[in-house]
Amino acid sequence: MNTEKIQQPFKDVFPGDLSLNTMQRQTPHVLFCDVVPEKFPKAELLLFNDKLSEETGLGTLNPEQDLPFLAASSYPSDKIPYSTAYGGHQFGKWAGQLGDGRAILAGEIISDKGIHTELQWKGAGATPYSRHADGRAVLRSSLREYLMSEAMYFMGVPTTRALSLVKTGEKVVRDVMYNGRPEEEDGAVMMRTAESFLRFGHFELISASGNKELLQKLMDDTIERYFPEINPDDPQRYLLWLKSVAVKTADLVVEWFRTGFVHGVMNTDNMSVLGLTIDYGPFAMLEDFDLNFTSNTTDLPGKRYAFGKQAQIAQWNLWQLMNAVYPIVNDQQGLQQILGDFGKYFWQKHDEMTASKFGFQTWVATDTDFFTGWQHLMQDLQLDYTLFFTALEGWLKSGQPEPFSLENISYKHLNDSEQQPFADFLIRYQERLLSESSDRESAILLMQKNNPKFILRNYLLYECIQEVEAGHTEMLSHLLEALQHPYEMRYPELCIKRPEKYNLVPGCSMLSCSS
Repeated sequence: MNTEKIQQPFKDVFPGDLSLNTMQRQTPHVLFCDVVPEKFPKAELLLFNDKLSEETGLGTLNPEQDLPFLAASSYPSDKIPYSTAYGGHQFGKWAGQLGDGRAILAGEIISDKGIHTELQWKGAGATPYSRHADGRAVLRSSLREYLMSEAMYFMGVPTTRALSLVKTGEKVVRDVMYNGRPEEEDGAVMMRTAESFLRFGHFELISASGNKELLQKLMDDTIERYFPEINPDDPQRYLLWLKSVAVKTADLVVEWFRTGFVHGVMNTDNMSVLGLTIDYGPFAMLEDFDLNFTSNTTDLPGKRYAFGKQAQIAQWNLWQLMNAVYPIVNDQQGLQQILGDFGKYFWQKHDEMTASKFGFQTWVATDTDFFTGWQHLMQDLQLDYTLFFTALEGWLKSGQPEPFSLENISYKHLNDSEQQPFADFLIRYQERLLSESSDRESAILLMQKNNPKFILRNYLLYECIQEVEAGHTEMLSHLLEALQHPYEMRYPELCIKRPEKYNLVPGCSMLSCSS
């Protein structure tokens, strides 16, 4: 790989602490600290994303030569890695300085096609922002993030991506369920990529420090680098930027609803200003449909980050971002307009997306009642979100008037009286389809584009992790192939509801923040 092409424009522009001191501390008025990652002499390459490497401009892998870089043990001599400072609201409360506690940036690379990509190690050791932790990562959570971020990419959801996964050859102690029973696990370093890892929290922390000059500098640099459609000399540039961030955020959450993704910890420090899915922790793909489902044990009992609340929380997070940049924008009415428009824009896009999942070419006003009734039915019958649409598409293709069986898509043992409301729903669905001028084939094509058939369920990740930890990679290879074709039924054995034996197993439905 051509690592000599890596640049560090962030360090060239902003103030930083160059001391290489990894003592965990407050770092006021700087945006980064130089960090020397740990060395892992027993590192072993487990996964490498060849195609992504080519696309970023890094080029072809030479396993022996490039392993030290992927393990964060080697990098260009004139490019000291660094971690960035940011703050955030965690579970609705201001947490102050947070920062890259497990992430260390190598820098940025520009491909021959002009694509800018930041390269970031996760799990390569302590930084000043590790907050009394060791900065390391375990294989379990690293493998989850590698696979899920790639699954999201192939489903068409904006996301950070995974370049490599290295087993460090050392053990890391973690208390997975926060129950006072820590255990040793295999350590790992993942290299992930994004156009930028800038978060809402970067702006929040600078604003909280009162450094208006530095805040404006970060805003201007962000606009110039990542929002080229905005004229940097436009007096309205900050409002235009925030409107773009709001639109990107709304579009992202619509995609989460379309695919059934539950982030699990939508703190402001986990929100990307580029509208990317970032920081895969206690996530889950929705199985039995429940708007109140939260994938994070730490989110109980309040369920702040439940599936159905993700748009509301996104708007709340945008509010915090706008509070942070208000000293520069100084336009309360303009900011309120953007926040107000967020809800209107989101629900319009959400309704259009939901209509597409049913094969409706357009959304009409009466669909509100139809969708609401469908959601109640899904929750009452505990139907699997993904499998429902797969079955509905199959039923539509078959042309059969009889309702299809719910046995394989429900997490509930249904009696005959519970089956009748579903039969009634299918009649309403047929009537709604007939109200459109398009044919059934067009409806099916629209459904196929919007409804993934394969999703990376937590129980599949659980099984895969167990096998990899035991030294087997057959299932890992199987999942890597399947996730690249989410809209095809290539592997029916992977497209089934969660087996009952996993219903109460930690890691197969809900997870902790340590996951």
